Parts: sequence; C-alpha cells; structure tokens
Amino acid sequence: MNATRQEEFHAYVAERRPVLLRAARRLTGDRAEAEAEDLLQAALAKTYLAWDRIEDRAAVDGYVRRAMVNTQISWWRRQKLDVYPTDRLPDRPADDDHAGRSETRDVLTRALRRLPERQRLAVMLRYYEDMSEREIAETLGVSVGTVKSTVSRAMTKLREFLAITP
Repeated sequence: MNATRQEEFHAYVAERRPVLLRAARRLTGDRAEAEAEDLLQAALAKTYLAWDRIEDRAAVDGYVRRAMVNTQISWWRRQKLDVYPTDRLPDRPADDDHAGRSETRDVLTRALRRLPERQRLAVMLRYYEDMSEREIAETLGVSVGTVKSTVSRAMTKLREFLAITP
C-alpha cells in the first residue's frame, strides 16, 4: 500500500472510529468495552489489507461492519460452552437488568415513532449515526440552521413524550 492510500485509510479510521465502535458495542452486547475495541480492531485490520481492492469509498463502512459481523460470528463459534444445564437454580439472580434495558429501548422507540419523519430522521442521523450537523444538512439537502432547529424541536418533543410515558 502506498503512502497516499495509507494516509487515506488513517483519515477514514480517525473520522469513522466512534460510529464503528458503537456498532462493535452492539455486536458484542455491551459486555465489555475492550471486547468491542478488539472486534473493531480486527475488522479494521481486515479492511486495511483489502483497502486497495475497495473501489467505492462510500461502501467502506458496510465493508467494515460486515467484517465485524463475520469476525464476531467466528469468535462465537470458537467459544467453549461456559453454561452447563443443572437441576438447581442459582442462589441469586443475575446482576444485569436486561428487562429494564429492553423496556427503556421500547419506550424510546415508541417516542421516536411519534415524531414527524423529518425530525425522526434528523435525530437518528445526529445521535444514532453520529453525523455532524453539516453532514446531515448535505444528506437531507437542507441548511445547517434547518438541521439545528429540526433536531432541537425533535428533542423537545421527545422530552415531552418521555415525561408523559409511564
């Protein structure tokens, strides 16, 4: 790989790392930050090796995400079974509150669905995809000021919806 391509790869990683790390966290189930970072690093290593073959730079995120999924599946297959069936129940419940997290996610999803489409899209691009206001404006074909006011109004509505939700 020549120096220009290497600089291009480093610039890509510097710009997209937060978004890709969030995707890695979702794949690892938010178990450990280190595991998500390892997964992202493994996928970026595979991407680095294939960098010259990736012609469409707009498709790099998809390539990295696919590499993360494939790597995670490979890691799952290698894991030894750590849970063995038994007739006895554990003495204490697990510390992780899956039901609480699931309920929170459900409430937030319902609140997002109540937003008008443009507001929902702006919020998702800003906070879920971690795009800048300028990037959102370019994507939606509107001004940066429109993005700011749209996101602000959407967040106000979400706060109202979530305050009402039991």
